[in-house]
Amino acid sequence: MKDLSRLLLAPALAAVLLLACTQTNAARRVGGSPYDGTWSVAIYTQRGACGSVRVAVRIVGGRMYSENQSYQASGVVGANGVVRASVAGAGRSASGSGRLSRNSGAGSWRSSRGECSGTWSATRRAGFY
Repeated sequence: MKDLSRLLLAPALAAVLLLACTQTNAARRVGGSPYDGTWSVAIYTQRGACGSVRVAVRIVGGRMYSENQSYQASGVVGANGVVRASVAGAGRSASGSGRLSRNSGAGSWRSSRGECSGTWSATRRAGFY
């Protein structure tokens, strides 16, 4: 169940994952996103027996990637902070959505088979990458 929890966190993420008051170096680069950087995402299960977990997620150019290679996370963060993500690994998958704001983010997730669901929250880690 821990693998499922990790899978769910990354998508929720996404997102989970936020922006400092000033523009980052990544946002100034061509193709950069103001949400680029490494984020700490906590996934909470509210229904089902999937457990809760905290994972690291990286956003580069508005695209989300997992820091842990035991699962595959993918997703996007729009210019308005809207997050859409999916995660797969260990024969399981989940998807999540939400929104990022200046220094935090939150949303919800659901396993592909519907056996678990919950919420996620994210905070941007200090520094860039």
